[in-house]
Formats: sequence, structure tokens, C-alpha cells
Amino acid sequence: MHRVFAGWGYHVISIDYENNVITVACAHSLDPTTFGRYRKTIVTGAPVSDMVKVNTTNSILNRVQKLLVYLVKNDPKGGWNEFVENGKPAWNRIIVAGHSQGSGHAAYIGKMFDVDRVLIFSGPQDYMDDLHKPAPWQGDKSATPPSRFFAFLSENDPFNIHHQIANCTLLMQLPKPETTAVKPGEAVHGDYQVLVNDFPKKRAHGSTISTEFTNVWQYMLTEKIK
Repeated sequence: MHRVFAGWGYHVISIDYENNVITVACAHSLDPTTFGRYRKTIVTGAPVSDMVKVNTTNSILNRVQKLLVYLVKNDPKGGWNEFVENGKPAWNRIIVAGHSQGSGHAAYIGKMFDVDRVLIFSGPQDYMDDLHKPAPWQGDKSATPPSRFFAFLSENDPFNIHHQIANCTLLMQLPKPETTAVKPGEAVHGDYQVLVNDFPKKRAHGSTISTEFTNVWQYMLTEKIK
């Protein structure tokens, strides 16, 4: 995916981060803050979760900042200075995206900072199974307007598309769940923030980042914000 985006002229970085505990490990907690604390620890390094241990140095935010500063210094002709301001990421010029667990991290960053837009693939999985509702952090005040969040899901995702749609509906502050079906290579019509494919279950979770769906990625990147 990142190579396709780069081929379209975008500056692209792909961040590795500590992710030894999958998101759904929080699903049966009865504490509504569990998912939010899990996300905060991985994204910021704050020691607020008993599910994961990530220090500030190895947090997603620190790794993004350090990499961008490094690129500005070591690739002066690369144009990376456009994305750094006073030594920190210029979030309003940055699109954040993530697949599976990463989709929730991208959404969490979008909540924290006013980014260009948030692209969600096959997630988030932040649904509280025993409380039968999305994790509350997804409804918190967002620095990025909810209209700038876009999601691409699979109908047959083993992580439960109904939970993912409920999460996206809360993240995007939609009055009701609204999705549209998409096919490889076919133009995406309408004014939707949640797009769904029907690939077989064997490929479902990874289908959203398959190059067969570059048409959907283009829509998510360029669709006019409401």
C-alpha cells in the first residue's frame, strides 16, 4: 500500500511499534476505559494501561517525530520539511492511516491532533463485548473533524464487521450506520465514509489493503470533505 501511495506522489512513512498484545485482548473488560488506556499507552507511552508496557521513547508519536526530523536532516531534497514545524509533526498536513490494530492507533491520533484525514482499514476492534457497545474513547471530542475519518471494511472480517461499523459510526459521529459496497476497479459513487467489500473470509481481514482496491484508496484520499 505505501508503495502505491508513494507512486501517487505522497510522502509516506511506515512506523514499526511495540504491539505484542492484540487489541481484542481488551474486549471482555468491564472497565469502559480499558481500550482508551491501551491506545494511549501505545500511542504516547503514558503508563496508564495494565495490558501493555510501552515507554515514551518507543511510543508511536515519538517514533514518528524522530523519523520526520531525521528525514528533514538527512534527505534535504525530499521535501520532508513540509511535515515538520518547530521540531514536531505538522499534523494538519499529515494523513494518518492504519490497518487492523493500526487503524485504532490512527483514529486515536486523529482524536489528539487535527490531521488532514484519517484512513481506517479493517477496524477498529475497540468493541466491548460484554457491555455490548463501542469503547467510549471513540466518542470523545476530536481534534480532527469526524467528517475527515474514512473506513474500508470487509463484510466477512473475522473480527466482526458489525462491531467495526458500530465503532466507526461513533468515531464519525454519524446519526446511523451508513455504508456502501465497493468492487475492485469500479468507481466509488455516493457520499460515504464507510466502504465495505465482500471478499471471502479467507482473505477478508487483509483484503482492504490489497492492491485490487486502489480505486477505494483513491476515493478515501480525495473524497471531498463534508
